[in-house]
Amino acid sequence: MGQKSGLVIAAHPGDFVWRAGGAIALHARKGFKMKILCLSYGERGESQFAWKQAGVKLEEVKAQRRDEAERAASMLGADIEFMDAGDYPLRTTEAMLERAIDIFHDLKPAFVLTHSLHDPYNVDHPEATRFAQEARIIAQAAGHKPDPSRSYSAPPVFLFEPHQPEQCDYKPNVILNIDEVWETKRKTFEVLAAQKHLWEYYTRVALNRGMQGGRNSGRAMTYGEAYQRLFPEALESLA
Repeated sequence: MGQKSGLVIAAHPGDFVWRAGGAIALHARKGFKMKILCLSYGERGESQFAWKQAGVKLEEVKAQRRDEAERAASMLGADIEFMDAGDYPLRTTEAMLERAIDIFHDLKPAFVLTHSLHDPYNVDHPEATRFAQEARIIAQAAGHKPDPSRSYSAPPVFLFEPHQPEQCDYKPNVILNIDEVWETKRKTFEVLAAQKHLWEYYTRVALNRGMQGGRNSGRAMTYGEAYQRLFPEALESLA
């Protein structure tokens, strides 16, 4: 059996760090090939501090955010690819969809991580989820780019935690223990200089989820990440 892989589809650079950095680092450490598909550079809505500089240009902000995202992905042990779809608003194209389908075919991810289904505070996030779902669905179709030699099965999808879960109808049913990679994830926070105000917030989120994970599992856990499984898990036994 070849190397397992995982795919993260995020709207903006900060999203894969805050919400899935632990899962990325943990699976990279386990030998998974981790790939991040980042739909935008977060140049408009996710770069508040960058825009406080007088005379700053859009391409300069893009370059800054790309550099940050590449460094964060490298620290987590993942490859990263950008689609430059823009943000606020995020608008994907048919060419981007075809590229995402090719990634599903080539990577054959064992799992996909993406945003929640709803987010009244940020429409870019559910748009990224819709895009990820569409690519996953079309990649299953034998008649789309038919290739008899290709083997592909649609992977499970896990939705990572939005910034305000209660307002997003988000109910996590998976808590991932990220204790062994927490320090790596925390260090990637510091790469995101434009969002320094979120460093401590997401540290508290990880501690809260770690507490909940410990209570639900009966095993010691300090730091956790929450996920909502989108599709049912088929089991042979409940024990």
